[in-house]
Amino acid sequence: MPLFKLALRNLLGGGLRTWLNAFILSVSFVIIIGCQGLYKGMARQMEHLAVGSYYGGGQYWQANYDPFDTLTLDDAHGRLPDALQKMSAAGQAVPVLKRQATLYAQNRVLNITLNGIKQEQTIIDIPTARLRDTGHAIPAIIGDAMAKSAGLQQGDTAVLRWRNAHGTFDANEIYIAAIMNTQVGVIDQGQVWIALDVMQKITVLPDEATLVITAQGSAPPRGADAGNWVFRNQDFLLTDERNMMTSEYIEGGIMYAVFLFLAMLGIFDTQILAIYHRIKEMGTMLALGITKNDLIWIFTLEGALHSLLAAGLAFIYGTPLLIWFDRIGFSMADMDQFGLALGDTIYPVFTPGIIIGTAILIFALTAFVSYLPCRRIAKLNPTDALRGKIA
Repeated sequence: MPLFKLALRNLLGGGLRTWLNAFILSVSFVIIIGCQGLYKGMARQMEHLAVGSYYGGGQYWQANYDPFDTLTLDDAHGRLPDALQKMSAAGQAVPVLKRQATLYAQNRVLNITLNGIKQEQTIIDIPTARLRDTGHAIPAIIGDAMAKSAGLQQGDTAVLRWRNAHGTFDANEIYIAAIMNTQVGVIDQGQVWIALDVMQKITVLPDEATLVITAQGSAPPRGADAGNWVFRNQDFLLTDERNMMTSEYIEGGIMYAVFLFLAMLGIFDTQILAIYHRIKEMGTMLALGITKNDLIWIFTLEGALHSLLAAGLAFIYGTPLLIWFDRIGFSMADMDQFGLALGDTIYPVFTPGIIIGTAILIFALTAFVSYLPCRRIAKLNPTDALRGKIA
C-alpha cells in the first residue's frame, strides 16, 4: 500500500503530461468498447434476421440439395418422411420446393430460383398469406432488391418459364401480390415465392419438397435424419454469417492495435523520460533503504495507473456517448445489396464481458509497457544515481 500511494502521488505530480496520456488511453477505451459493441450487435442482428426469415429452428435438406450448386437444384426433391409430414401438419415445419426458372419482366430476362411455400405458414417472416389465387395469374411474392433488379412493382405482371419433372418447359403469367421489405438476401435476390400447392402442380411434383424449415424450439423427429433427408441445425446454417463476423473481428483487431500502439508509445516515452530525469530521486530513495525491486514496482505502478485514470475519464465522457450510440445505432443503408442480413440500422450491444475484457487488456498492456524501461533500474548504482548518472 505505501508503494501504491507513492506511485499515485508521483503520477499525479506529472501534471498535464499525465492527463494527456490518460486521455489518449481513454479514447482507446471508448473506441474499442464501441467497436466491439457494434460487432456484437451486428452479429446478433444478422443471426436474428436470418433465423427469423429463413433458417428457423433448423432445416431438413433433401440429400441432393446444395444451395451453392444451381445445376443440381432440379434434382433436389423428394417425398417427406412421415415424421416431417406430421410436423408440417401440426404447424411445426414448413416444406419448400425449389426449381430453376426464368423470369421475363420489363424487357429483362432473369434467371431466378422459384420457391413454393405453404400459404398458411407462420414459421418464417415471409408474407405468404398474400399468395391468394387471383384466378388469372399465379400470385407471387418477391423482395425489394429483386423488385428493383427486375423493374417490378406490386400489382405488375411478368412471364415465368420453368421445366417440370418430365423435362417439359412450360410458362405462365405471375402477378406480384406483394413486395417484402427484407434484408436477408437468401430469400430476396433472385428469388420468387409462390404457393406450394401451385408449385407442386405446375412442376408435376405432388407432395414433394426440397427442404423443410422447422419452427424455432421444435425438436427434430427421430428417424427423419436418414435416407434422403439430412438435418442442418442453426450452427451449420449460420456458418457463413459467423465466418464473416470472425473476419470483421480480425479487421477490428488491427484497428485496435493501432490505437493501442499510439497510446502505449506515449506511456513508454513517459517512463523513459521519468527514469532519466528523476535519476537523483531514485538514488536518494535507494540511499534511504528502498530496494531496487521496490523502486521497479513504484515506477511500473506509475505507468500502470495511467490505465485507471483513463478508465475514469472514459467513464465520464464515454458512458453518455455510448448510450447515445446505443439509441441511434449505426446506419447501414443499402447493405442488402451485398447479401448481408442486416437492417438499415445496426444497434450495438454492450455486455459486461466487452467492458471488463477491454479494461483488463488495456491494464495488462499498460503495466507491461511500463515495466520494460524500468528494468534498467536493476543495474542502477546508488552512488552514481546520486550524482545523476545511470549505467
